[in-house]
Amino acid sequence: MTLSYYSNILYDAVIYIAVGFAIFFIGKMVYQLVNKGFNVKEELVEKDNLAFSFAHVGYFIGLLAAIGSAIVGPSRGLLLDIQDIAIYGILAIVLLNISIWLNDKIILSKFSVKKEIIEDRNSGTGVIEGAISVASGLIIFGAVTGESGTLLEGITSAVVFWFAGQIALFITAAVYQLITPYDIHEHIEKDNVAVGVGFAGALIAIANLIRHALMGDFEGWTYTFTEAGFELALGILLLPVMRFLTDKILLPGQRLTDEIINQEKPNVGAAIIEAFAYIGGSVMITWCI
Repeated sequence: MTLSYYSNILYDAVIYIAVGFAIFFIGKMVYQLVNKGFNVKEELVEKDNLAFSFAHVGYFIGLLAAIGSAIVGPSRGLLLDIQDIAIYGILAIVLLNISIWLNDKIILSKFSVKKEIIEDRNSGTGVIEGAISVASGLIIFGAVTGESGTLLEGITSAVVFWFAGQIALFITAAVYQLITPYDIHEHIEKDNVAVGVGFAGALIAIANLIRHALMGDFEGWTYTFTEAGFELALGILLLPVMRFLTDKILLPGQRLTDEIINQEKPNVGAAIIEAFAYIGGSVMITWCI
């Protein structure tokens, strides 16, 4: 390999990073425009709002994953790559912000997310809001990297896969409520951070499986949706199994429900272990399939 070869690689990498940072900055500005009811600097620096920090950093992680979907993959040449990063990067920002709005209205429909995070500084809600951004970013990553064909066909498939992924998150939220012996919304509204952490882990775990199913070359709608449906079914089965194993193996001698809701101070550490069980299980599945 010659010096000029490595120089060209470095040159291209710098260009890609610069375009990626520009898209990231646009995503940050869009977030501020969408959320005009509060001041980001005031919440983070002056009010030390931990709940907002969870939600805000979650958005950045989701945004990074979403933008990454436009950068990874085989090169088509510098100019075409920049065009793809710009187009799919903007698409990813739009889809991510729509995802947050949709999930606030459907998954966290029983209370005002903005009120809980900004006025009540409810960290449990902040954790879930952040997890929704991360989960949506992972789904967008899979949806965009799985696109194919012409630009229009690629955008169409990415949007369809993204929407299917959002439905998967709604299903996950409903199933998680069924397998937990307490009302998730009720305890989150009571500022129970532990409940929020466990729920967040379940959402991210399923999103990771959907990401895995959607990635790769597009081989047809039927094949892709069959693959995604199979991994979603595995993930849904994973939730009660991992919750049971958390009780019996990861928290020996203690009941997870007691640690999370049936004591004066909810055990956030136990909830982190629960979340790890879900996410770790999903990672194991992606390794084995």
